[in-house]
Amino acid sequence: MKWNVGGKLLISAVLALTALAGGAARADDIGCISTAFRLIGKNDKVCVSAFDDPKVPGVACHIAQAKTGGLGGTIGLAEDPSRFSIACRQVGPITVDIGKLGENEEVYSDRTSIFFKKTHVYRTVDKKRNTLVYVAISDKLIEGSPQNSISTVPVMPWAAR
Repeated sequence: MKWNVGGKLLISAVLALTALAGGAARADDIGCISTAFRLIGKNDKVCVSAFDDPKVPGVACHIAQAKTGGLGGTIGLAEDPSRFSIACRQVGPITVDIGKLGENEEVYSDRTSIFFKKTHVYRTVDKKRNTLVYVAISDKLIEGSPQNSISTVPVMPWAAR
């Protein structure tokens, strides 16, 4: 396949922007459960995704999010509701010095509307309790405060198996 110089430049720019925007984890889709039947288009559902903390190997999170179906959801124009749940666990040895992690670092985000709304997951550190705290929020305000969900991961010794 031949690429002209402009094409190479464009691809390089996209790759560079992707690398700069990094930090937030990519999620693996685990599966969806239908919650309401829609006569036209996809059903409403709750979908579960998994992601690993990009700066803390040994921590994995699962997030369940409501997804709107119907005609709007099928063609990607529907706004998903700001309802989600998160669970994070230690799944391997944690060798990172958690005291050196930044405060309120975004570790994951997912678009939940065609325009501006996203779900974000931030990690903060409770140094006194040697615990990582993950907070999922929506950037759509609902009656003055965003929807949110929290999960904690106490950092424990990991025995070799």
